Amino acid sequence: MFLPEAAAAALVPGRLAGKTAIITGAGSGLGRATAERYVAEGARVLVADIDGSRAAAVCERLGDAAVPTQVDVSDETAVAAMVQAALDAFGAVNVLFSNAGVAESVKPLAEISSLEWDRIIDINLKAFFLCAQAVAPQMRAADGGAMIVTASIAARRPRPGMAAYVASKAGVIGLARALAVELAGDGIRVNVLNPGPAQTPMLKEFSFAASEAEALRMLGEALPLGRAIQPADIAAAAVYLASDEACNVTGLVMNIDGGRDL
Repeated sequence: MFLPEAAAAALVPGRLAGKTAIITGAGSGLGRATAERYVAEGARVLVADIDGSRAAAVCERLGDAAVPTQVDVSDETAVAAMVQAALDAFGAVNVLFSNAGVAESVKPLAEISSLEWDRIIDINLKAFFLCAQAVAPQMRAADGGAMIVTASIAARRPRPGMAAYVASKAGVIGLARALAVELAGDGIRVNVLNPGPAQTPMLKEFSFAASEAEALRMLGEALPLGRAIQPADIAAAAVYLASDEACNVTGLVMNIDGGRDL
């Protein structure tokens, strides 16, 4: 459909048939790639993004199986409206991929303002709490579901100057594992994707290189497998965790990091 050749070869049409998903941060990068892959494998998707025009552009490519919505995932009322939009469009929510996030400009602890700290925690961590809280009753009513959240390998391999970002992503992992235990009795699985440095628009926001090309070169040298993570890599993992193939998988923190954590 809109996938790299290697990823397209791994498609299993119908693997997600009958499932409806909400993907946040789906207007670009990892979220967009996952929306494309979900639709290609049979799911219907609410494409949610802070930029409504980007969400709409993704849906234009995906057709009737995708519906756009604009949402600020750090706002409880907006998140409730997003979930209602999915229910109005599809009648159920089987999968949540809480993927929206923001980067942090590399800077020492003393230079991080409380406003910047709050923004990073709100979007990277609080948003997952709000989304999980909003969809859990819908999944419980449907006898189960799958929640997936994007963390970061930075939570396990911190770099200097990223205290707020690392804290937010470590919090995501802790929250997801807590929810995996709490919601297991309702048939709700909760898993974490832990990407390494990924070739997305967010890459340039981590100001450790003069250009995207330089950043990719540096990352290729730093990762044992020799290349930056691609959005399609994350999408493939997100399909597995949403599918019935992962019916007995919960509380997993899955590294997709080119060996960065080794």
